[in-house]
Amino acid sequence: DEEDDDEGQNAWERDYADERSWESLQEDESGLLFPIDTKSLVHAQYRRRLLASARIQKGLIRYLYVVIDLSRAAAETDYRPTRMAVVAKCAETFMREFLDQNPLSHIGLVTIKDGVAQCVTELGGTPDSQIKALMGKLECSGDASLQNALELVHGTLSQIPSYGHREVLIFYSALNTCDPGDIMETIKKCKSAKIRCSVVGLSAEVFICKHLCEETGGSYTVALDESHFKELLLEHAPPPPAIAEYALSSLIKMGFPQRGADGVISICSCHKEVKVGGGYTCPRCKARLCELPTECRICGLTLVSSPHLARSYHHLFPVTPFNEVQSTSRFYQKVPQTCFGCQQNLMIQGSNSSQHVSCPKCNQHFCLDCDIYIHESLHNCPGCESQR
Repeated sequence: DEEDDDEGQNAWERDYADERSWESLQEDESGLLFPIDTKSLVHAQYRRRLLASARIQKGLIRYLYVVIDLSRAAAETDYRPTRMAVVAKCAETFMREFLDQNPLSHIGLVTIKDGVAQCVTELGGTPDSQIKALMGKLECSGDASLQNALELVHGTLSQIPSYGHREVLIFYSALNTCDPGDIMETIKKCKSAKIRCSVVGLSAEVFICKHLCEETGGSYTVALDESHFKELLLEHAPPPPAIAEYALSSLIKMGFPQRGADGVISICSCHKEVKVGGGYTCPRCKARLCELPTECRICGLTLVSSPHLARSYHHLFPVTPFNEVQSTSRFYQKVPQTCFGCQQNLMIQGSNSSQHVSCPKCNQHFCLDCDIYIHESLHNCPGCESQR
């Protein structure tokens, strides 16, 4: 019994372990405290993202390098437990979300510490290998060199085909940069190579980071806390607006490889070693590859699967943003009382009002949770689909 009491006490203490627990409370007109409605905040953030991404041309094939600052500044404890731990956890979430929303894109990892930039992983299309490699490099030391990181990614991204969007996303913790040469010349090289550089800072605004983003057409933001940092990262996951000068529209020759039979022994062109079963076979040169999407190491053909193209379709033709509906008990009889998607009651418990949305095409009403699910995961309106 005493052990059970101790476990319950530990659980109770964990609920209040956050040092900023007061930030989850707000005050009403009479001075009483009540919890913040996180559901409304999440929906408001989603609406901002949705309205900001209008129906414009977007770059679907992206080549992104994530540069992580592992200098001594990343060991600071203003983010709990450390900046490095928070960055590693959020980087994992970002890479999975990035490759989920950009199935035709590639992502790579670069770390900077001791004044040197090191390429952790090459550009690839699977998050698991990227995350595993990152977790083995989590050590902080020395100074950060922004110039060395830009020189490293410039050497790879400058060879990307013209139809690909070249991007760099930097998680920067330091307040300075220790460079071996003139970083302004490196920024000009990135600009001429049409590499879009964006920076998410963890400490304070730094002039050179802001100048880099302004010159290359990227965005520069500074995180206030861990949740804000994660929110800023996820803003870079959807495809950005396509700048005409940065990526030319062109037809791309692609191959759809077949899955290899189990038990077949072949030499993998990715790792240059013998592997048994699985993998994919290039339809042009019959070379074996491990993952998709990728480019064949032998003939250079871009290899994808049909689900990758299907998952990119919703970026070209997104679901129309739903209209917000604020109805009170006076007008509530004119609108449906249940959500068309999940059949839940649209009325707020203990209130005479409801907050929901309606599709401008089929005029069906949905709750806030279904609104987010339809636009960010399903990418089809159930009301419109049921009328076909």
